[in-house]
Amino acid sequence: MTNIDQSISGSSTRTRIPPFAFVLTMCIGVIGSNSLALGPIAPEVARSLGTEVPAVMTASAAFGLGTAVSAVFLGRLIDRYGPRRMLTVALFALAAGLAGSAVAASLSLLVAAQLVVGLAAGIALPSIYTLASVIAPKGRESQTIGLVLTGWTLSMVAGVPLSATIAEFAGWRTVYMIVSAATLVACAAVRIAPAREASAGTATSPLAALGVRGVAPLLVACAAFMAAFYGVYAFIGEHLHATLGLPVRANGLIAVSYGVGFGAAAFLDRLIDRFGAGRLLPLIFLVIAGVYVAMATFSGSYAAILAVMFFWGLANHFGLNVLIMRLTALDPGRRGAIMGLNSGTTYLALFAGTIGFGAIYGSGGFYVLPLAAAGLMLLAALAAAIAPR
Repeated sequence: MTNIDQSISGSSTRTRIPPFAFVLTMCIGVIGSNSLALGPIAPEVARSLGTEVPAVMTASAAFGLGTAVSAVFLGRLIDRYGPRRMLTVALFALAAGLAGSAVAASLSLLVAAQLVVGLAAGIALPSIYTLASVIAPKGRESQTIGLVLTGWTLSMVAGVPLSATIAEFAGWRTVYMIVSAATLVACAAVRIAPAREASAGTATSPLAALGVRGVAPLLVACAAFMAAFYGVYAFIGEHLHATLGLPVRANGLIAVSYGVGFGAAAFLDRLIDRFGAGRLLPLIFLVIAGVYVAMATFSGSYAAILAVMFFWGLANHFGLNVLIMRLTALDPGRRGAIMGLNSGTTYLALFAGTIGFGAIYGSGGFYVLPLAAAGLMLLAALAAAIAPR
């Protein structure tokens, strides 16, 4: 046992994950904090601006739309100017949009500010994923990307509860000012922290990136994967409140359980490097389909749903990690454009999944949603299986 430990320790020393990965984790955290913050503070925002909560959530829609459009059409600039430079510019624009959100005097100004934030996030996210693949030591790609992905856990487990608390005691505008300041800190860290640089090349059109062998089926898998997630996640809180009769605060534990599972998976990411991302992705998607079936089966029990949420987060972490690994490995010279297509697909799937699953929920109740999501995951597994490794 000692020899094994020493061997692992020596290997880890030779291929240590660069500290810059933690900077990228922080970048994901501030982006996630904005994308998840509006829901909990929407009632306070609505009261302050003299409008209704559904109207306030149009700002969230503007963020998603801006992210999708920017990622698809501007992601190619990452290949032209380099991911680090583009991430620095995007984070500065993100901080400006967040500051604009904090001082917005009307709903229309808030929507406009969140559109700016979305446009910036559409460049920042693919830049982050591209940089994660560039700095990852050989043999520890999944662990590096997994560490970066834990930024989503930070925003979900810490960012969402803190946003609600800050909004209650200091006002919702303070939330955006704090996230804006944190974004500027992240921007400075990206600028000055030492890291391996990606060489600048030529900008690739979205259509050309889509033509890279393997991109199309993996984007189909991404669309099914993300539509399933966002479609179910959007209505699980309403199910707990309306069907199970639980107070709204019960939703907080749901988010925490999912976030803890998502973050805990980072400790197992080395298994992906050991067994290979190519063969694992279809299997991971099938496991996620099984999690959705379990969610439908135990949808009447809050305790069981909490347990399922943990495993849902665990499995989704692996799915997202391996999907990014597969996409970034297809054509290193076009990583930025490919990651832009990935982010664009993700946020279009958010829109489609929320709308489509909303119609299903209205007619069939929550029980049907995880079963529909399981069907989408079977499609994702098939698409991942036929994609070249």
